[in-house]
Amino acid sequence: MALETWLIKVKMTISNGLQTIKSYMISKKSNLGVLAFEIARLMSKLIHLWQSLSDQNILRLRLQSISLEGVHRIVSDDDAFLLALACAEMVENLRLLAKSLSRFSKRCDQNSGLPCFDRLFDEFAETGLDPNGWVLGCKEMESQLKKMDRFVSLTMTLHKEMNEVSEIENGLKKLLQSTEHDPLIKEKKIVDLQQKLFWQKQQVKYLKESSLWGRSFDKVTPLLARSVFTVLARIKLVFGIRPAIHGPCLPLSATVHPSETTTELKNRFLESNSKILKPPSSTLGAAALALHCANLIIVLEKMIRSPQLVGVDARDDLYAMLPTGIRVLLRDRLRGVGFWASDPVLAAEWRDALSRIMGWLSPLAHNMILWQSERSFEQQNLIPKTNVLLLQTLYFANQAKTEAAITELLVGLNYIWRFEREMNTRALLECSNLLKLQSSG
Repeated sequence: MALETWLIKVKMTISNGLQTIKSYMISKKSNLGVLAFEIARLMSKLIHLWQSLSDQNILRLRLQSISLEGVHRIVSDDDAFLLALACAEMVENLRLLAKSLSRFSKRCDQNSGLPCFDRLFDEFAETGLDPNGWVLGCKEMESQLKKMDRFVSLTMTLHKEMNEVSEIENGLKKLLQSTEHDPLIKEKKIVDLQQKLFWQKQQVKYLKESSLWGRSFDKVTPLLARSVFTVLARIKLVFGIRPAIHGPCLPLSATVHPSETTTELKNRFLESNSKILKPPSSTLGAAALALHCANLIIVLEKMIRSPQLVGVDARDDLYAMLPTGIRVLLRDRLRGVGFWASDPVLAAEWRDALSRIMGWLSPLAHNMILWQSERSFEQQNLIPKTNVLLLQTLYFANQAKTEAAITELLVGLNYIWRFEREMNTRALLECSNLLKLQSSG
């Protein structure tokens, strides 16, 4: 009997242990863990996208962004088309977010409807139907945003603290392997690092529990799903796309609802918006020259600001940057230009012309660099910093018009550069002659 009792106890202990391990594994599997950093990126982008759809930002878009002189000169002067570009870019950004979210939603409870998120999102985009009631009211959405913002902040801090743990561990490893220190000093440094490592790991443990790292897919994914639906409803509302969800949280604001440009929902809403973002063949985007021309314009901006500092090598480097089309235009424009550039009136006119052209062209070039850099480094930067849209860059700029403007800058810079050199040469010659007269006298 004693043996049987003992065997029963052992069996129960093993069973309970296995159950504990099983529960632990299920818990670990359902938590985000290292995927928390990717989820934090999705959250930060959703927060930024929602904020860009505020009354104030949409009003700024309608009154300022699409009215930039450079946009009207080389992109389009059709405000309806520009608003369609802005809407399409926001929809496309949200579509990509939803696509990423659908991967995580498949790991949620089958009864939540979340495993079918991709299908439900497509249906909502096309028809406006929201069978699960995922579109939130304004107050609810603001509450969700605060919660997501806190999660993003904690998760970013966790990432930083985990990197700090790695650095301390590497430092401790090098110190243990080192033979260059006095034994007593080395021992003290080791103790200090071990203590620092202990407290750092405690901080990481706390952050893992309080950040997204320790949250389950079933807790976090619904938060994102409801936010995605609410953002799409807001996009449809502010750009006047029907049907849209008009709940207590999405009031029709006269400042953002362009009733005069309201359009009916077209078939395949998501696909049609993606097509709008495909640059026409006449644009820099289609020619894959938008970023290159942006860099070229910024180099020219610096040279125009201080032409007297531009050396021959810098001119050669600049010429090497020129696309073929601009080189051809430049040769035609400079054909027959005289060798001398000594007219101060003409130099002043060129300076004014360069200032005017750069005044409307430079903002688009800087926006192009900013737009590209934010997307190139989005893995490092969880939170987007600006509301720059493609329509405010050189991506949709007409290639011929842009190249003509850049050529004009080059011609003017050429004259100013030669004028400055001739004035400097003349000044040096006059100074030399004056010194000779003084010495002979």
